[in-house]
Amino acid sequence: MNQTYLTTEQLSGRIKYDPRTIRERLKDSVLLEHRHYFRPFGGRKILYIWETIEQDMLKQSGASSAVDIPMANGYVCHG
Repeated sequence: MNQTYLTTEQLSGRIKYDPRTIRERLKDSVLLEHRHYFRPFGGRKILYIWETIEQDMLKQSGASSAVDIPMANGYVCHG
């Protein structure tokens, strides 16, 4: 299985978000450890899994319904 691993800066270039936004707002609220990213060899460096992120972004963009309520913390309430 081929997967593309990206640094925060490389992911930033692909999804057009500032690297700081990825680190501070998306990581751990939208992007989940062991699904969207991992820390190789137990270190501090983070590598993002592009194929999983892309799949989830596409799934979420088409999944919104009329009763979805965006929350201030970045989550969505499915009313």
